[in-house]
Amino acid sequence: MTDYIPGFANHVSTEAVPGALPIGRNSPQKPAFGLYTEQLSGTAFTAPRHENRRSWLYRMRPSAEHPPFTRYEGARRFAPGTVDDPIAPNRLRWDPVDAPAPGTDLVDGMTTMLANRDPADLEGVAVHVYAANADMDARVFMDADGELLFIPQSGRLTLLTELGRVDIAPGQVALIPRGVRFRALLPDGEARGYVAENHGALFRLPDLGPIGANGLANPRDFETPVAWFEDRDDAFEIVQKYQGSLWTTTLDHSPLDVVAWHGNLAPWRYDLSRFNTINSVSFDHPDPSIFTVLTSPSDVPGRANADFVIFPPRWMVAEDTFRPPWFHRNIMSEAMGLIHGAYDAKAEGFQPGGLSLHNMMAGHGPDVASWQSASNAELKPHKIDGTMAFMVESCWAYKPTRFALEHAQPDYDACWADFPKARLR
Repeated sequence: MTDYIPGFANHVSTEAVPGALPIGRNSPQKPAFGLYTEQLSGTAFTAPRHENRRSWLYRMRPSAEHPPFTRYEGARRFAPGTVDDPIAPNRLRWDPVDAPAPGTDLVDGMTTMLANRDPADLEGVAVHVYAANADMDARVFMDADGELLFIPQSGRLTLLTELGRVDIAPGQVALIPRGVRFRALLPDGEARGYVAENHGALFRLPDLGPIGANGLANPRDFETPVAWFEDRDDAFEIVQKYQGSLWTTTLDHSPLDVVAWHGNLAPWRYDLSRFNTINSVSFDHPDPSIFTVLTSPSDVPGRANADFVIFPPRWMVAEDTFRPPWFHRNIMSEAMGLIHGAYDAKAEGFQPGGLSLHNMMAGHGPDVASWQSASNAELKPHKIDGTMAFMVESCWAYKPTRFALEHAQPDYDACWADFPKARLR
């Protein structure tokens, strides 16, 4: 049974071997057992104390020990770059990607769908989907471009990281910080899901403002793994994402050899069922910002580089109110996925494992069938149940990849056709 330590961005001290963690200093002259000291910094050294994220690692070999990297060509749909041509302001939607070929692991089973900034800008977010059916055995991955938020849709993942083991299933999410090496196992033999890659300010809990001290995601429900390490002297491949491209090198040992660590930069997992939903109890559908789990701020106050928003089971009780999301055009760009169930603004066509994109100022909202049903519903208290949708919202317009443009549903616009004209007399 894997142990976890609760608390979002708390300082954690953990050791897999008693005595491996130094006391009273971070970098002793001779660490215990001949371990090597290494600091992993997720923010600038001079970031304000309340925003500074870093951890001290005590490992069997320094991570600096590796041969030069060369280009990796094995994952042709992962990080291929976006389309340089002008992008039409069209609404787009995708079915789940096809099943992968046998022996496809998480890295080779990753498909980049959307991205909106150059990772070198330290801004923006990319959205990937994954479909895999093989473990990463003697291979690890590291993302130097951003932190990775894993959102499983089917099948469990075991993420073996430098700082511990993280087990997640659909309905949970996990974050791997920028620069942390890991490999993925598939306990169910196959897995599908989504990944939000955040190149900007680190994801954090949103301020609650008038909501007060409680509600939305609770810091105590975020779980960080305890120290775990792998002592293997086999050939290991490292695949690294760097400046939007993939690179590879080979070691003669597993790099997951951190025996002890302390700090506040670490992987974590969160169970979405623990989200305390806030909703209207009088009238009108609230803005979707009320469902924000995590936010990555931009340089403009109140405008997010990226928000991770969920639409979980909840009661709808508003009086004289159109209860699904209203028709809207938004300055933010919305990439939406569906983990399970049905989304209350779409009657059909939006499948679990699928994806949709409504870029800034693209008009969208419920389809005809959902609008008719909600307009004529008897407004009794009603619980939306058996569903979990999410959104990766960004102030930057998303650009689809070539693969995404070539595989979009051809008739998505049709779901807004045939609305009857309002009669003024």
